[in-house]
Amino acid sequence: MAKLTIETAVRLGEQLVRDGLITPEQLAEALSRQKSGGGRIGQALVESGAITSTALVQALSRRLGVKGCVLRHGLIDPKIAKSIPKEEAERLKVLPLFRIRDEMTVAMVEPQSLPMQDRLEALTDCSIRPVLVLEENLAEYQQKYLAAEVTVDSFLASMEESDVRITENEAIDEGPVTDLDRMVEGSPVINLVNLMILTALRAGASDVHIEPDRDGTHVRYRIDGQLREMLKPPKGMHAALVSRVKVIGRMDIAEKRLPQEGRVHLVADRREIDLRVSSMPTILGEKIVLRILDKANISFELDTLGIRGADRQMLEGMVRSPYGLILVTGPTGSGKTTTLYSCLDLLRDEATNIVTIEDPVEYQLSIVNQIQVNERVGLNFVRALRSILRQDPDVIMVGEIRDQETARVAIQSALTGHLVLSTLHTNDCPGSVMRLIDMGIEPYLISSSVLGFVAQRLARTICASCKTSYYPPHDLLKKVGWAHRTNELFQQGEGCRECNNTGFRGRVGIYEVMVMDHELKRIVQQDPSETDIRVHLAEIGWRTLREKALDLVDRGDSTLEEVLSVTRAEALAMDESENAGGLAEPAARSGVTG
Repeated sequence: MAKLTIETAVRLGEQLVRDGLITPEQLAEALSRQKSGGGRIGQALVESGAITSTALVQALSRRLGVKGCVLRHGLIDPKIAKSIPKEEAERLKVLPLFRIRDEMTVAMVEPQSLPMQDRLEALTDCSIRPVLVLEENLAEYQQKYLAAEVTVDSFLASMEESDVRITENEAIDEGPVTDLDRMVEGSPVINLVNLMILTALRAGASDVHIEPDRDGTHVRYRIDGQLREMLKPPKGMHAALVSRVKVIGRMDIAEKRLPQEGRVHLVADRREIDLRVSSMPTILGEKIVLRILDKANISFELDTLGIRGADRQMLEGMVRSPYGLILVTGPTGSGKTTTLYSCLDLLRDEATNIVTIEDPVEYQLSIVNQIQVNERVGLNFVRALRSILRQDPDVIMVGEIRDQETARVAIQSALTGHLVLSTLHTNDCPGSVMRLIDMGIEPYLISSSVLGFVAQRLARTICASCKTSYYPPHDLLKKVGWAHRTNELFQQGEGCRECNNTGFRGRVGIYEVMVMDHELKRIVQQDPSETDIRVHLAEIGWRTLREKALDLVDRGDSTLEEVLSVTRAEALAMDESENAGGLAEPAARSGVTG
């Protein structure tokens, strides 16, 4: 940032005081330091500990009306960083960060300078999206990314040793915990794999994708359900990275033609983490996906998951039943397994024999007998389930009902005095009944064995650090029956460092619970259509996933665009049912349309 005059510095300092970020005494001390030693008021405040760099950037960005950021590894594409000559970038005090189509995001000390933006457009042939950065922060990363040749060794050497310190067990529950830094000191490949994992943990990622490409390797993290490219190792390292991951996953590094699976137990940031490793051959090389299972980052509390009020009471009522079948439905990645674990957590005690059949076992629960499916030796869901019945179980959890045979054994188990919990891939609760019928299960068996259904989705929540107000597009408001709320302000995230400039941070569950009451059992016994079920639900005032999702918008927890996106499949299924059966707009009772 250009050197501030004393008058400008005073105005900035007074603004920080008004915002409650610093005290008048801290401002006076910083102004005194600036007068005697020169420099900028902001840097003086940061050096004295009165304010953090992040808070200062946010305050300056609000004052200038531009986005601000604190530079870090993963935010900068090394190839894009070099799209401007080093001398020019240092003269202009800029650093290109990344490029999306024809727009390049550039960190600038003076983002409000239009002549400088024009110069950057001429150099890059791109439209420029400026973001504010502090000069000291910029200089540090210019040195790291604008060097003549940035190697992996120099990249890793620029990081603090504590950033890449991870320990691991060579296999789950086998051998001592080993310090990787002592074991293979100085290996850039090993440190880079450690860095990938640790960065993913700190970013709250659920998966890490290590993908081959013609120009090298792409490393993408799935954060809050969305894939984002965070690291891009140099060309020629892909095979070494894959081999390293296979070694710690106890996989065959010589086998590159067939998919493989492995598992790693890590201690990182003083907490134990499990990684599920999957390799898949592609035409450009092997792709690796690491699924991160961080129990410390998962809550099995129903309130925390988002199941509250009447929905929680209905679910707990079903879970406390001595026998019957409970089915949790939703697409892959919607949190079904977490919901099942939460139900088991309610039932865990010394007097209850709980047995699970999973593929794979994701989290280990105490006093729960968990069985891993192993197709290679013939241990599938059906065989395990039949054997479990001779183990005197009270509660059985089946990871997924995939076919008619598994469904039949689960239903027979429920009818013979066991509480059975499982998952099903359907869009919503009414559709789950029809899915069982389509699988060949007789309606009378469904009505006599199933206690109820839970359908769920995960919606991203607005980042608290950059929450702001906006007016949603009129067509979206009209789509959900809120056309009369055109002049009403709603909440959204503006995008900041805390949320990787997405506007979202974290996710919350959206649930609909359908209990098989007496009338619904009667309808199901008559071999119904999905429309028959929806008509009954509309008459009793049952609320759909879409309607529950809109509650998040009203509370300011998520955006209209987000909840419409995650409930799109459920709304389409409801529309098809209405069109096929002539259902008279069941959503009209709440003003919600498909």
